[in-house]
Amino acid sequence: MTRTILAALLLASTAAAPALAKDRRAKPPEEPRAKNVILFIGDGMGISTITAARIYEAQKRGETGEENQLSFEKFPNVALVKTYNTNAQVPDSAGTATAMHSGVKTRIGVLGIGPEAEKGVCRDALAHPLPLLGEQVKARGLALGIVTTTRITHATPASVYSRSADRDWESDTSIPENQQGQGCKDIALQLAEAKFDVALGGGTAMFYGKKGGGRRADPAADLPAAWAAKNGGVVVRDAASLAAAPMDKPVFGLFNPSHLTFMADRKPDSPEPTLTDMTAQAIARLKGDKDGYYLMVEGGRIDHAHHAGQAGYALEEAVEFARAVQYAVDHTDPAETLIMVTADHSHVFTIAGYPKRGNDILGLMVPPAGGGEDGGDGETAPPALDGKPYTTLGYANGPGGLYKDDDDDGEHERPMPETGLRARQQALVPLGSETHGGEDVALFATGPGAERARGVIEQNVIYTIITKALGWEK
Repeated sequence: MTRTILAALLLASTAAAPALAKDRRAKPPEEPRAKNVILFIGDGMGISTITAARIYEAQKRGETGEENQLSFEKFPNVALVKTYNTNAQVPDSAGTATAMHSGVKTRIGVLGIGPEAEKGVCRDALAHPLPLLGEQVKARGLALGIVTTTRITHATPASVYSRSADRDWESDTSIPENQQGQGCKDIALQLAEAKFDVALGGGTAMFYGKKGGGRRADPAADLPAAWAAKNGGVVVRDAASLAAAPMDKPVFGLFNPSHLTFMADRKPDSPEPTLTDMTAQAIARLKGDKDGYYLMVEGGRIDHAHHAGQAGYALEEAVEFARAVQYAVDHTDPAETLIMVTADHSHVFTIAGYPKRGNDILGLMVPPAGGGEDGGDGETAPPALDGKPYTTLGYANGPGGLYKDDDDDGEHERPMPETGLRARQQALVPLGSETHGGEDVALFATGPGAERARGVIEQNVIYTIITKALGWEK
């Protein structure tokens, strides 16, 4: 009897095993899908810039600053991103932005073309095209928006919609004579021929001929008018016109002959929209598309300020960038919108010394009382070995560097450092323009698909995070 019972139990368990295995193989629940994706790119916004900007933002409110968080630092998912180009240890914006908008790393200085193509060679560019996220978005029926504080033909915004053998081919007059007539179009012409719903930035000169105050070869050239006629769109040239433009038509905004004005130099009555203004307009216009949208927003002048060695200008731009991110967070549905914030690359920007808690981030390095390597009184900036104080913020290279000309007589002394918003920080190596940095940058993410932003990733994986969140691939 016992043997019979045991045999029956054994047969039952054997029969149940396949069913249990089948249950274990059941498909996991589908991940939430994003209807919309917004990618914020702080051009040149390395981690040291984020740290300094959080302190600066809070100090403007009268706080010490170190405890502050910028809007995007509150996002739950964070990754480190490797930024190198295929032929460069320290990258530029064209190669890095192409990685994010094509899914493929490529050479320094090129847009939307593979690493097999030689920079500046039109035929190579035509032979090695990469996917463009902007084209894919429109082909799948989504709305497309591009917002930047730079020329809209500049490297980062151009990576959304253009392929170019050289990032500098922004206008037809920028293409070298020996590369003309081979089938390559300048970046401005590519945007004018592209499909988009919102494009806002600077760069008027790239789209008009001499009669319109531009630099195109045809004196009568008017690419925005041609775009508007073909697409039923509206061209605007100032913030008031942007706000008044019909919400049901594509809009093309050009607000400066070149880059938009730095926030630090902007007057209260400026006709130019801020980055937050443009972000607000883009979201309001794109959200009506039932199929969703992709929006790229670039805070591009963070980078330009760093190149000039002016940290205060860079931090003002970063604070405005964070404000634009917060607007997006407040005016989108977190259940259907993936928002990511990153940088294309870093800069050789440092926060140095042993400054006391709450020390003016744009001021001289003052250590806490009894702090630092040699102590301090918490009130005065101790001198360096040359007898002069130094600022907390500085650069490894750039326009603030010192050098001795051959005809200099005597000792070449370091001047007293400048402080404040408009200061040019001192640099170790004298260069006409400060350079990019090669370290990893941060990626912050929230919304459907944000959990893929983790660990240390290659920059082109950002494209994959976007396409998977939109449900284009598993």
